[in-house]
Amino acid sequence: MVISIMLLAGFDVSERCNIRPRSFDLIAKKGDTLIIIKVASHIDGVSADIASDLNLIARYLQATPLIVGERARDTELERGVVYIRYGLFALSPETLYDYFAEGTSPMVYASPGGLYVKIRGDLLREVRERSRMSLGDLASQLGVSRRTISKYESGMGTTLDIAIRLEELFNAPLVETIDLVGYRSPEPEKPPESTAGDVLVDLERMGMEIHAMRQAPFQALALFDRHTILTAYGTSQKIVKRASLIGNISQITRTFAMCVVTDYKKQKKIGKTLLIGEEHLRTLEDGSELIDMISE
Repeated sequence: MVISIMLLAGFDVSERCNIRPRSFDLIAKKGDTLIIIKVASHIDGVSADIASDLNLIARYLQATPLIVGERARDTELERGVVYIRYGLFALSPETLYDYFAEGTSPMVYASPGGLYVKIRGDLLREVRERSRMSLGDLASQLGVSRRTISKYESGMGTTLDIAIRLEELFNAPLVETIDLVGYRSPEPEKPPESTAGDVLVDLERMGMEIHAMRQAPFQALALFDRHTILTAYGTSQKIVKRASLIGNISQITRTFAMCVVTDYKKQKKIGKTLLIGEEHLRTLEDGSELIDMISE
């Protein structure tokens, strides 16, 4: 369903990631918009490690991470409502369709205690002052404190009931829509520890900036001279299964793909993915040599 929605919305969509463990299932691109999607029927099943991976990948690919699911706790995800899981937006397939296929942005977000909306604070202040109402006057009408009205005007969220009453009172569109692709991944607090041993050490020796992944289909992102390399490593039996998928993802994301094979001594291409033996990798002196090999 998610693949169909993104295709209908005009996105190029990667192959479905069927390798475990996996922190995402699909990557979709349209123009400059890149979306990394984790599909989970129950969004509570998305762990902290998965969210951390999604954040890292989104940060270094300049993408937006989204979780698409059907349920949270014991209830179905409501259409038009955005949920939060470890700081990431989570939504139903119907909300995904409304946003990308129909161009209708959600306005409501779920938070402990119920459903809320964000008020356009500057506009609220403008229409209140235009109506010659003081903070106290408006607070009395709504049955809240002056401080609460002040917080609304500073952008604090409120309940649907209060938002509806405000819009009816001032006859103005005061609720702010939620931009699903406006998310920007925060700086990671602590990068995951690498378990790759010599492979990533060799890449760092060649002048590459390495970011290890926990549960992605590639074990690291290697950055060099404005290039990003999706990097996997392991024995030939394990790597061959990943090579095609990583190559497909690299085409969607406009990056490079490489698999370092621990029991292989040469180099070859599987589609867009470079397979290079670990021993051969050690003979390279600079990251530009590796970029040239991948580009051939």
